[in-house]
Amino acid sequence: MSLMTLLSYAIDLVAVLLLALGIKGLSKVRTARSANGLAALAIGLAVLGLLIQTQPSLEAWLWIAIGTAVGGLLGVITAQRVPMTAMPETVALFNGCGGLASLLVAVAVALYGGAQAESGVTSTDLVEQISIVISVFVGAITFSGSIVAMGKLQGWIPTPGWTQSQVRHGVNITLAVAALVGALTLPADTTGSSLWVLVAASSLLGIGVTLPIGGADMPVVISLLNSYSGVAAAAAGFVVGSQLLIVAGAMVGAAGLILTQVMCTAMNRSLVNVLFGGALGGAAPVGGGGSEAGYTRITSCSPEECAMALETAERVVFVPGYGLAVAQAQHALRELSKMLEANGTEVSYAIHPVAGRMPGHMNVLLAEADVPYEQLIEMDAINPEFPRTDVVIVLGANDVVNPDAKRDPSSPLYGMPVLEVDQARQVFVVKRSLGAGYAGISNALFELPQTAMVFGDAKAVLNGLLSELRELGVGKVKAAA
Repeated sequence: MSLMTLLSYAIDLVAVLLLALGIKGLSKVRTARSANGLAALAIGLAVLGLLIQTQPSLEAWLWIAIGTAVGGLLGVITAQRVPMTAMPETVALFNGCGGLASLLVAVAVALYGGAQAESGVTSTDLVEQISIVISVFVGAITFSGSIVAMGKLQGWIPTPGWTQSQVRHGVNITLAVAALVGALTLPADTTGSSLWVLVAASSLLGIGVTLPIGGADMPVVISLLNSYSGVAAAAAGFVVGSQLLIVAGAMVGAAGLILTQVMCTAMNRSLVNVLFGGALGGAAPVGGGGSEAGYTRITSCSPEECAMALETAERVVFVPGYGLAVAQAQHALRELSKMLEANGTEVSYAIHPVAGRMPGHMNVLLAEADVPYEQLIEMDAINPEFPRTDVVIVLGANDVVNPDAKRDPSSPLYGMPVLEVDQARQVFVVKRSLGAGYAGISNALFELPQTAMVFGDAKAVLNGLLSELRELGVGKVKAAA
């Protein structure tokens, strides 16, 4: 074994360890930023190890440089321009890019051969043939499914009526059978037609499976697509003989599956029901909706009345939802929190696993506004604290605070873990209207005697609260001290 090969293996080993540490660090808000840096360093080392091992030609170096420059430029532009409200769409797009990369690698090896072809060996073994099929199949589904998920989140792609009927199952089964035929005939096919049948059928299957799924299930879909991209990458690792790609893809795939299960548990849904059943809010347009009828005991109040309650509160809990992200109100919320803390109020944020449009959406949103990590409290930890909470302010959340999930067996949400804000002494719900969430049902929280609705855009309401509290002199004395 040459020195260059040993060096390449050593770099790959270090990269795998750094990637494992990076993925582990992403599980906590406090370490997420540094963990992301470790993962990026791992990928950089992986590229370096591959270049050392393959020693590409001058022409290959040129293509590598062009690809690096284009990809890096797009990454910088995306990081600077994409708003927090569009982060779920961006994550879906990144998952799709990962799937497309694996797909292209497998197609290239299937058509032109890999490292064996360079040494004069044109036949492929069984492991490589199976890996090509898996990489093409999963990569194509990941790419097309991710593009559809991004389009649905953006509101570009509606949910066709036929996808809510049994017709879609027949279409998807037909596509799956076509993909299977292409996979089985691929090894003996010398024309390449089987490969393109597999690519086309798999791509259409990704569209067919993702198209019926509604906005409420998008956290699950994004987690699953993330797992798919890892599986496709691992399969591509077998195709090109990269141990690092195999290990990295397996870790990402496993992490995505675990996250998918966490999301399903948080929504009281099974993965089979999300993908093949009547999706929760499956026919609802992105952004929620539903009727405002059915409420008989609604109490509303102005920001001034809400501010008076906050003035005397000793403990306040904010519940962020997608409405907070849409209004871009995270900075106003942070300013309000600082004012309350200066007044001696204990402030925290209750985080539901599926609040927002992707796993961790609210954590990222609040981190952008420099909310202290220790104030972000997960659902299981914050629920026992609500009975001793003076004021809860719900900002753009709906189904995740519906008490019917605990007490009404006839509710579609029954059994879904929710934030038990109804146990607090006083609850203010900030919403534009009484419109239903993605479940399409009324929220029993709105009619409780301790609940008051504050209608309006989250940012406008929070700014109104800030103005009212300043007039009341909240935080001035202790802040000066």
